[in-house]
Amino acid sequence: MNPKKIVITGGPGTGKSSIIDHLKSRGFLCYDEISREITLQARKDGIEQLFLSKPLLFSEKLLEGRTKQYNDASKEPKNIVFLDRGIPDILAYMDYIGDEYPKHFIEASKNHKYDFVFVLAPWQEIFTSDSERYENFEQAIEIHHHLMKTYMRFGYQLIDVPFESIEKRSDFVLEVLNL
Repeated sequence: MNPKKIVITGGPGTGKSSIIDHLKSRGFLCYDEISREITLQARKDGIEQLFLSKPLLFSEKLLEGRTKQYNDASKEPKNIVFLDRGIPDILAYMDYIGDEYPKHFIEASKNHKYDFVFVLAPWQEIFTSDSERYENFEQAIEIHHHLMKTYMRFGYQLIDVPFESIEKRSDFVLEVLNL
């Protein structure tokens, strides 16, 4: 069936997961962000901060998981699948920390195209840190710029989601998609 794959992206603490959760509550098929799962699994395996201590390994695990999500989404019986982040997010974060990455990261971003990309800009009023979110607000702004640059590098037309309540932000996404 090859449903439309819709990415919700943005820097840390911008409300992506809240919108994904709200879309789920309205009956839409959504795939959750996987970086928290990878971080928690690494802690169980004795690596306290995998992203900070072994960023390439962390990114390889993200690439594997997000590629699987993309492929799984392509087989869904629904017409549309929302994803909390996409494959290009990995490259944006690697660029942000200044790490190089193998060519297959670029190829994965070229070969797994999303239909729409909605971007949430940093928003001081809702930003919070937690045990899996290492970045402060200033870093979130810098990450946002890397995300924008990376997605545009792969030819995406980015759709900015306005600063509103979760319900209004979700409504905006659905209106743009004519759902």
